[in-house]
Amino acid sequence: MHFQPDPMLDSFRQEIRQFLRQHLPADLPRRQDGMRSPRADLVRWQRVLNDHGRGAPYWAQEHGGTGWSVAQRLAFDEECAAAGTPSLDAFAHKLVGPVINHFATDAQKAEHLPHIFNGTRLWCQGFSEPGSGSDLASLRTRADRDGDHYVVNGQKIWTSYAHQADWIFLLVRTDPQAKKQAGISFLLVDMKSPGITVRPIISIDGCHHLNETFFDNVRVPAANLVGVENEGWKLTKFLLNNEHATTADLPTLRRFMAQLHALAASSRAGGMALAERHEFLLRLARCEAELKAIAVMVQRVAAMEQDHSPAAHAMGSILKIRGTELQQRMSEFLVQTLGDHGAVAYPDPHAPAACGRAALPMEQAARGVATEMFFRRATTIYGGTSEVQRSIIARSLFRF
Repeated sequence: MHFQPDPMLDSFRQEIRQFLRQHLPADLPRRQDGMRSPRADLVRWQRVLNDHGRGAPYWAQEHGGTGWSVAQRLAFDEECAAAGTPSLDAFAHKLVGPVINHFATDAQKAEHLPHIFNGTRLWCQGFSEPGSGSDLASLRTRADRDGDHYVVNGQKIWTSYAHQADWIFLLVRTDPQAKKQAGISFLLVDMKSPGITVRPIISIDGCHHLNETFFDNVRVPAANLVGVENEGWKLTKFLLNNEHATTADLPTLRRFMAQLHALAASSRAGGMALAERHEFLLRLARCEAELKAIAVMVQRVAAMEQDHSPAAHAMGSILKIRGTELQQRMSEFLVQTLGDHGAVAYPDPHAPAACGRAALPMEQAARGVATEMFFRRATTIYGGTSEVQRSIIARSLFRF
């Protein structure tokens, strides 16, 4: 493949930067990490985007979206991250939204899409289960048909933001006799339904974004089934195959690099500025080289996705491995660069200093860094472990 970057992408970036300068409200808190923004900020930013025709940046025009290319969507994400905009609900916009657009009934679209556009219905994802790990097809949560309803029983785990979500898109087994991918269905479930219990999981970074979610005889209208019963795996593959080019989380890598450069210019060790220590600069240069290689790879995978190349899946797996491993190395590098200040974890990076005084410059630079390093330990696990990604790559080598 002779990959060439889109020559119009730079002008598109300038257009997005100008839009952000003009329309990002000055009083909206600037996001400095990968966590989902508070609901009020998310809804407010969603409405700003709606007012300027950018409310569904990841969808085709026929579904009410911008119709941007994969490369343009990536550029939009990168510029928003650089500007610190509130997040969008990625579960709604990038995952369940495209499924609803492509597979849902007109009634389901009328029920859910306006809320996604307005940011008034937050979503979570009910896929992972205890004991299943990355073997998603081994799920055991049951949904038994009872008249006009399904009765759901089972447990999901690592359910990000379930404690804030209004609805969950849920994989359930509707044919217990079928093996693996067969017999799975895709349900949309109101989180206020009786029988749903959400139990928090406080992660090692001190944050609460993960949960266990239990379903005890939860009655779900059969009208909430998306697609055909027992054919939910087809929808799952569609959902998981979207946005391979985003798996490296390039905006986060670039944020880490900016933080490292800022620390290099302002910090000293052993009586020398970090920017003068050759061992630090060598490590920084290696990270920069890897980051540039990943940035090029992201554009290659985006071009493959745009062309519907069958190689995009394997390339996306390579990108997932390289990108997530670099996230871990760079977040560790940041903690080490901070020295003693890196040993302090701030679960809330915006909280005041414990003694009530204003934070010193290095204390301010350290806010959230150790917490994020702990969070990034999971990047090689969620979204398909590195071992699973390597299996995908190996199988693909025999196909091409």
